[in-house]
Formats: sequence, structure tokens, C-alpha cells
Amino acid sequence: MYKIEKTGYGVKLVFSGLIHADEMKKWVTESEKISKSLPPKFGVFVDMRELKPLDPEAQEVMQIGQRLYKGAGMEISVVILANTVLTMQFKRLAKETGIYEWERYIDASKNAQWEETGKKWLVNNIDPDAKLAA
Repeated sequence: MYKIEKTGYGVKLVFSGLIHADEMKKWVTESEKISKSLPPKFGVFVDMRELKPLDPEAQEVMQIGQRLYKGAGMEISVVILANTVLTMQFKRLAKETGIYEWERYIDASKNAQWEETGKKWLVNNIDPDAKLAA
């Protein structure tokens, strides 16, 4: 299952359960429509705490969606995860699509304030990784 919500900073995406390529294609189609109403530069908040790892076909479609958002003006994003395998999978996908540089990953199982932390990155450019380095 997926949800797309337009927000003040851009878009909030929620992915959960087991998503196959056909449903991922519906997400891309809906994303194409919403991307036309976004400002020239925006942020994306992605909640994947309950998503199961994607099969190879769904990963390919996810990359199409990532490139779509990048091309539409996404300049910053945050991904909330709670699964090590999924975290590795999405870091790899982000590197392949060229969005890794400005995307941050927050492990919700280790950060009870995951939503607030993610929004601070998108809205105030407060890097959640900076706290780890301190």
C-alpha cells in the first residue's frame, strides 16, 4: 500500500506491506500527476517503517519514481525505516538514481522522534546525521 500527500515542504509518501511492480506503477502514475502541482524546488518525506523489501521488478519501478521526483525539483528528502535490509536496499537505489547525496535515513527503531527529526531536515536543513557525528 502507498499514500501520497501534498504538504507545505513538498510531498509525504507512505509505503507499507508488500508492494509489487503493478502497484508501484500506480504510485508512479499518481506521482506524475501530483508533481505538476509542486513548486520548482521541494522536499520529500518517505515513511517506509512498515514496508517489506521490494522484489527486483518493484525496485526498478521505484527508481523510475525517484528519478521522476528528482526531475520535478526534489532537492532534499528523508526516508524513515525500521529494517536493516530495507535500509541497505534503499541506500543502493538512491545511489543508482543520483538522489543519495541529499537524502537522509532515519532508523525509527532507534529514534523515537523520527517524524520531527525528518521534518527538521526538510524544513530547517538540520541534518539528522550531524547528531551522530557529534
